[in-house]
Amino acid sequence: MSPDVDLTVPKPGRHALRDRLLALDSRLFEFAAERNWPYAEPVLPRLSRSANHGVLWFATAAVIAASRTPRARRAAARGLASLSVASLTINTVGKRSVRRPRPVLDPVPLGRQLKRQPITTSFPSGHAASAAAFATGVALESPAWGLAVAPIAWSVALSRVYTGVHFPSDVVAGAALGAGAAFAVRGMVPTRDRLVPPARPRTDVPALEDGDGLVVVANKGSGSSDRVHALLDLLPRAELVECEPADTRAELRKAAARARVLGVCGGDGTVNAAAEVALEHELPLAVLPGGTLNHFAYDLGVEDERDLSRALKRGEAVRVDVGRFTCDGRQGVFLNTCSLGVYPELVRERDRFSSRVGAWPAGVLAALRVLRRDRHPLHAEVAGRAHPLWMLFAGNGTYHRMGLAPARRLNLADGVLDVRVVHGGRRPALRLLAAAVAGPLTRSPAHAAVQVGRLHLSGVTPGALLAYDGEVTEVGGDVTLEKLPEALTVYRPLPGA
Repeated sequence: MSPDVDLTVPKPGRHALRDRLLALDSRLFEFAAERNWPYAEPVLPRLSRSANHGVLWFATAAVIAASRTPRARRAAARGLASLSVASLTINTVGKRSVRRPRPVLDPVPLGRQLKRQPITTSFPSGHAASAAAFATGVALESPAWGLAVAPIAWSVALSRVYTGVHFPSDVVAGAALGAGAAFAVRGMVPTRDRLVPPARPRTDVPALEDGDGLVVVANKGSGSSDRVHALLDLLPRAELVECEPADTRAELRKAAARARVLGVCGGDGTVNAAAEVALEHELPLAVLPGGTLNHFAYDLGVEDERDLSRALKRGEAVRVDVGRFTCDGRQGVFLNTCSLGVYPELVRERDRFSSRVGAWPAGVLAALRVLRRDRHPLHAEVAGRAHPLWMLFAGNGTYHRMGLAPARRLNLADGVLDVRVVHGGRRPALRLLAAAVAGPLTRSPAHAAVQVGRLHLSGVTPGALLAYDGEVTEVGGDVTLEKLPEALTVYRPLPGA
């Protein structure tokens, strides 16, 4: 045999393999076109058109957000963010990378075909990418809503083959890209369940199977009556006390005298008052978020009545730190933040307008009014040195930024005050904006951050405003901020339980 004879079997070339896959894709398309799809003709073409320009998904997000639960609102926002990333990727990279022609419509019945045929290239499917991105983004934040949205997303993706505008592989590739976009968004802005650390330190509390021994004081001004009564449906033997905002503290003291567990529903100011009473009576606290922001409850891991009832029935609770300020013999506690300078003025101005225009518009209006005023910075002495300050912020626990997400606390028992300072100088608005954008770990001539267990200020400008958990009081002279480590016991569902 001649040594020049090559007996190896030639391997198919890259182009031959591609041609086989395209041929298989075409056969699958024709197979789908020839099938009779019961009840699909009046539904799928309309569904496919409704998804043009993301209209279907914006409407779906509005429906999800209308449920008014924090988890649902986050799910809607995450779904739209994922859709935006997927659409941007498809339109800037996907459609330009593979210029594949659309399928020939001959095998597709006329009744299925869209009235307006797309003119862009076929690969990948933008509709499938948007559907998968939105559904996956929603599911990553709220599995329950994701389960509800999944059939709609699947139907939209299927409709693109049914109407003849895409090959099956276009849809599969688009869906994969969309799901990848949702996970990419989660990498930039982690979902809340990925941010909640193991609950610690855990403590023993009574398990209230039916709510016996729980007295819940609800602030009527918070407008959370539906949420409170939903909690009572889950814990039928709990006692409810509804009161006007001015009577909240007095009713909390009465409730504490007969309760095994003190419950509260309202905003951060109401929760602050309940925490002070619970500390005085050495009672565990059950917090049901019922205000506009609810920072403490959400950082704790309690978002609605189901979370709280689960913790109460199982007897799951943790011990958390409490912040305390002292001035001229007066004391007050804070669960979230305490601040001096410009921010308390913002709080006071916001409260003037919130009842008329709502909390968020009132906050914007307050910022515009306060920052336009001709003002002088606050003066205080720290460690014997005088400092002009536009703002001093002290958080009860360290605030973190996770990716592009707003700052929040991951540990409510870390033993430190998270202190941020914006130094005095010209143009306070620019300095405050720079401090907000720069984040918590920045140190510069304009702003700084430090974590301490105790902070003593002397020479504070008399009449200076101090804001704590949304409440405002006047201070001056010596002001001390300190931590009470693990001072308060609070119910919360434990992760994985």
